[in-house]
Amino acid sequence: MTLTPLVYWAQRYEEIFLRVELTDAQNIDVHVHENILHFQAQSHGAKGQHLYDFTLEFLLPVKAQASEVAYQSTQRQVNISVKKEHCGWWERLTKQERKPPFLAPDFDCWLDESDAEMEIKEKEERKIRRKASRPDEKGSISLKTGFLFTYNLVQFLGFSWIFVNMTIRLLKFGLDSFYDTFHTISSVMFFCQILAAVEVLNAAFGLVRTSVTPNLIQLFGRNFVLFVIFGCLEEMQNKPVVFFVFYLWSAIEIFRYPFYMLGCFNTEWKILTWLRYSLWMPLYPLGALAEAVAVAQSIPIFDKTNLFSIPLPRALGTSLSFSNVLRVHLVLMFLGLFFNFRHLYKQRQRRFRVTKRKAH
Repeated sequence: MTLTPLVYWAQRYEEIFLRVELTDAQNIDVHVHENILHFQAQSHGAKGQHLYDFTLEFLLPVKAQASEVAYQSTQRQVNISVKKEHCGWWERLTKQERKPPFLAPDFDCWLDESDAEMEIKEKEERKIRRKASRPDEKGSISLKTGFLFTYNLVQFLGFSWIFVNMTIRLLKFGLDSFYDTFHTISSVMFFCQILAAVEVLNAAFGLVRTSVTPNLIQLFGRNFVLFVIFGCLEEMQNKPVVFFVFYLWSAIEIFRYPFYMLGCFNTEWKILTWLRYSLWMPLYPLGALAEAVAVAQSIPIFDKTNLFSIPLPRALGTSLSFSNVLRVHLVLMFLGLFFNFRHLYKQRQRRFRVTKRKAH
């Protein structure tokens, strides 16, 4: 008795991927003739050994040579890849508009067109990094790689010092350490956050292939809190919120910068990659919440001191209070959080989608 297996499909610009759900498939025959893929295999199901087969007529021409049609059998499935005759994005898989009942999208491997473009860019970036990190005849590395590695190393050391110092003080002094965080940590935090402007410049000048906007949003948001809220108001410097802001910032960066350091030499540690693309999910919202609390606590102080307020003519009023700017900043802060959260979530999806495909 011949049966039809479940088939899942996905595509890239250059090839088609098919995943055939068969357990311990044997006597597998896969070939393409006149743009039609023929599949046949034996597999043991609930009712014993059966013969499974199906055919698919592709929407556009594919390469029919045996070297261009590859398959790999695992214990649970058969993975097939077919090269397209002409690179491009197909609107569907089959020539017939109505989808066969046994065919479905493979969402584990699925990318839309914009994500596929990002994947191509990432592949090109990895090739560039691999070429840049490859030693020349004298055994030296490129100037660009050396610069990026040094920058990330300095930032890692700076934020590690902050995190370790604050952790030790918390264990030693308990809650009392909350109230003098600014006076003991701020000098190093000022240095690290000023230096973070280099990340925006790296993206702007193409030293790293990433968008300028997320880096700029994070740099402005952090430095606004650090220099304007904490740096200009002595009343804010002894508040516990300083501890939470600094601690959450450093907790994020002590995993981010080592990941970038290894990336300079096209090296990856799986646990570090997972931490870099996962820890931000709880830490970024908590950091934004701590920043929002700091801004909210500073509003009454700015109202009282009239610091940074702009005097207006009597006909218009007394002055334009800086606290109004802070209220607007609070709204923009959460819009920026949403933008960066979405950006990081897409990065995480792409990273682990690629990892999952490699595992298959």
